[in-house]
Amino acid sequence: MEGQEHIVMLPFMAQGHLIPFLALARKIQQRTGFTITIASTTLNIQYLSATIASTSNSQSDSNIHLAELSFCSRDYGLPPNAESTEDLPLSKIGDFVAASTSLEAPAHRLILDIIAKEGRPPLCIVSDMYFGWAANLANNLSTVHVTFTTGGAYGSAALVSIWLSLPHRCTASDEFPVPGFPESYRFHISQLNPYLKAADGKDSGSRIFQPQISLSTKSFGWLCSTVEAIEPFGLEILRNYLRLPVWSVGPLLPTDALKNSSTLDSSVSRQRAGKELGIPAETCLKWLDSHGSDSVIYISFGSQNTISATQMMELAIALEESGRPFIWVIRPPVGYDMKGEFRVEWLPQGFKDRMSKRKQGLLVHNWAPQLEILSHKSTSVFVSHCGWNSVMESLSQGVPIIGWPLGAEQAFNSKMLVEEMGVSVELTRGGQSDISRKEVKRLIDLVMDKSGKGGEMREKASEIKEQIRAAIREEAEDKGSFVKAMDDFVATILSTRQGL
Repeated sequence: MEGQEHIVMLPFMAQGHLIPFLALARKIQQRTGFTITIASTTLNIQYLSATIASTSNSQSDSNIHLAELSFCSRDYGLPPNAESTEDLPLSKIGDFVAASTSLEAPAHRLILDIIAKEGRPPLCIVSDMYFGWAANLANNLSTVHVTFTTGGAYGSAALVSIWLSLPHRCTASDEFPVPGFPESYRFHISQLNPYLKAADGKDSGSRIFQPQISLSTKSFGWLCSTVEAIEPFGLEILRNYLRLPVWSVGPLLPTDALKNSSTLDSSVSRQRAGKELGIPAETCLKWLDSHGSDSVIYISFGSQNTISATQMMELAIALEESGRPFIWVIRPPVGYDMKGEFRVEWLPQGFKDRMSKRKQGLLVHNWAPQLEILSHKSTSVFVSHCGWNSVMESLSQGVPIIGWPLGAEQAFNSKMLVEEMGVSVELTRGGQSDISRKEVKRLIDLVMDKSGKGGEMREKASEIKEQIRAAIREEAEDKGSFVKAMDDFVATILSTRQGL
């Protein structure tokens, strides 16, 4: 394919969105030779630049350009330099999404510059689901608009449908059907994130989220960060609901993470996330090496989630009483600065010292080498918030999940993992719910027991691991679903542009 084509990508400003957008840009560039421009705010461009610089695959990255879009958070009542959801409490996320619509004007100028330089519009604009304004931008500039959902198909379908129809407002019951899903399916009010739960069509959350999501449903098509074989039901729901082409372009994971070696190179997570780790990957891997196969519990709640102080205390007690080794990525609890200093009083007295002395527990502050941990033979189960990036990383390594969804569409992901895939059990929902050490220990024992349900979950996770890896097969007679989807996406967009 010719290399002079140009695609502009507009990711939402959040860690869990920037990572898959960069991964998608790399995959498209490697397959096509196209020029890719990722446009975002100054601090996010600095982050992406550092991430690209930390990888050894610099040759294919030379045609990935980064463009800064002007944005001043203070103009919208946000803290100075707040350019990512990580910089904000949950109460400000709606304001942040509203403020992000101001990126339309600088994005418009950027694309006019590209047109002036290249003599024609970019091949397409790929934007985040929360950047529906990019659909208008594409129409005005005579190019194609494609939405990229960084979530899975089932979770994205549920999130879009509930936002646009607010079915929980049509019943007095805590359970309700969702348009697009089979009539027998029921969702629960506790599975809705706070903005969605409060939405009534007239509130500030509805005024912010509904227009952007609605515009995104009018795209030419959608890209979805999933694999055809692992989410056939979710993809069927999403395609039928949108009535648009939906290309399943997962797994958007480093190729090294999809090889059959038992443990990854210690730099893979650094290359993927571009963050300074809270512990050297080598230290983490050495600690895992000292424990037996399928013996370690890994606990992490993602880049911008945490749990309450009460939940944290109960989880710590449960982990200690279980006697099982664990790695816990830990941040200050709800109500405190997640990037601030961690206080010893949030954990049982002497907890960290006891865990260190017994070699039972490894506490990691802020960032851990997640893919390396999940790929290690000692890791048995992942206690996760069920963010889609973490779900895909866990399943790509065949690791079953104990779900603890905390926001966004995570509870929908958790529901799918339990009911459709059979690779997870759910502990609780939210950062304020009651949990008991007894229930934590029961679920850990259930999942780690290789007989019974735990064994079945592990077997299903192992099958999904193979399906994820098969998606990237390049053999001409047996192409994987990622390869087919990517080629079809590019061919379809090229033919569509010829008709404009």
